[in-house]
Amino acid sequence: MDADTIADLFSAFGAVAVRGMFGGRGLFADGLMFAIEVDGIIYLKADEAFAGALSARGAVPFSYVAQGRVRTMRGYWSVPEAALDDAEDLAALSRRALALARAAAAAKARSGTGKGAAGKSGTGPRRRGAQD
Repeated sequence: MDADTIADLFSAFGAVAVRGMFGGRGLFADGLMFAIEVDGIIYLKADEAFAGALSARGAVPFSYVAQGRVRTMRGYWSVPEAALDDAEDLAALSRRALALARAAAAAKARSGTGKGAAGKSGTGPRRRGAQD
């Protein structure tokens, strides 16, 4: 699936940046990865509740083969077939996936494990005995 096709699919959602990664592509909005595309299939970021809703619509978790074994990543679920033909449906699903990506980024930032958190004054825990 090329970048123009992806842009067309997500036209009702908004601008989507596409970056190649790990044999597939990451789909980003507002600098956050909310979906991946692998072998022409789009998978949305999902938590347990969203995964359940997607599964009820026929979606499946992302899986791949590594070292002769099938590995499943339950954090990304395929877009339901019907949503690929309904721009508003796909936009709504994508907004939910982006909200999950935002929540994950915020949680990472709060824990101090987020990108760029280290070394910024006031963002990390103080060492015992540290002086100002």
